[in-house]
Amino acid sequence: MSLGLGLQIVPTMPVDELLDTVRLAEELGYDYCMVADEGLMHDVYAVLGAAAQTTSTIRLGVVTNPYTRHPAVTAAGVATINELSGGRAFITLVAGGTMVLEPLGLQRSAPAAVMADTIAILRQLWTGEPVTWEGRHHRLRDARLSTGPHDIPIWVAARGERLLALAGKEADGIVLMVKSDLGDALETVSLGGSPTRIYLDRLAYTPQMIQEAKELYGYALMDSPRRMLENLGIDDTTIESLRQAMSAGGPTSVAPLITDEMVAAFQIAGSPDQCREDLANLIGAHDFDVFVINVISPGIDTNRQLLEDVVSFTQELR
Repeated sequence: MSLGLGLQIVPTMPVDELLDTVRLAEELGYDYCMVADEGLMHDVYAVLGAAAQTTSTIRLGVVTNPYTRHPAVTAAGVATINELSGGRAFITLVAGGTMVLEPLGLQRSAPAAVMADTIAILRQLWTGEPVTWEGRHHRLRDARLSTGPHDIPIWVAARGERLLALAGKEADGIVLMVKSDLGDALETVSLGGSPTRIYLDRLAYTPQMIQEAKELYGYALMDSPRRMLENLGIDDTTIESLRQAMSAGGPTSVAPLITDEMVAAFQIAGSPDQCREDLANLIGAHDFDVFVINVISPGIDTNRQLLEDVVSFTQELR
């Protein structure tokens, strides 16, 4: 089976530029576009609703969590995108992280149980039938979507063991990142089932991209399970030093402490040829079905080049 290609957009850019990026990705042959629901950035449903009107083939995905919106509200929002796009919507669920939840005063409590409730609510409401249902953290009382039935794939982006196992059992797709952790993560997923495998990476193949990776490395430590930290090859002393630097000065204070080897354990990094080879080897070794490039910064010309480079890197895999 050929490799699917996608992008995830963290909506840091102006909305017009974001929509131009989605259209560009479709023109380049990308199959999937995910937009992250990052709390107080551009509203993901408004953006994808607009994208649905100006694209025709690319699948449009909401990346959201079960805490900032009630799962039933999420079900209605994604169903609306599905109707607007002619059936091209999908959803990627994340457990929610400190950066999104803390500014809103929300706690990331019982993530596996909340995620299980969310998946159940989405699937039941998308039948189009009235739903009365009792979960561990959410409940429905004769709830029914006005949009009728929908067949919408559910992907889960997970790191912890419980969420990985849940994704293996209940999700249509599992989204993974952190290169050195992929084998252990997929082993846990496979205990529950065999969902579509999606690998998400930023790639770093220029000096500027490698420096950017070092500045973003501190975010890898936030909310990460012990297994993942161990697979990154960093000891407790280093972890504590990085966390202190992150707390004191943010990403720019972390960057001087990060080596090229640390970056390479987290993501694919090196020369363009090395990244091309490493990406092909990784996808082959772990049987990934989809590769998603993470678009995290504004700059339409820079992101155009990134999207074109990824098409070139994956040409033989598609």
